[in-house]
Amino acid sequence: MKVLIPSPLRSYTAERSWVEAQGGTLGEVLDDLDRRFAGIRFRMIDEQENMRRHIRFFVNGEQTFDLHLPLRPTDELCIVQALSGG
Repeated sequence: MKVLIPSPLRSYTAERSWVEAQGGTLGEVLDDLDRRFAGIRFRMIDEQENMRRHIRFFVNGEQTFDLHLPLRPTDELCIVQALSGG
């Protein structure tokens, strides 16, 4: 499936904004991304397997918070990272 990588995480993907990943669930897709781009998953998912507060996942335009959400190879995953500053 096609995965949109947010700008702050593109250093993991050699600056590519779109990458391909495989998996039957959102969690499996993130695991596949981590196998290909070591360390990227930890920037999105914490040690307790919770999504980090500043990360949002959209599957085919619908926001999800479920790492067990079933996905199809034709789905599109957009990862969005909020930026903050002061």
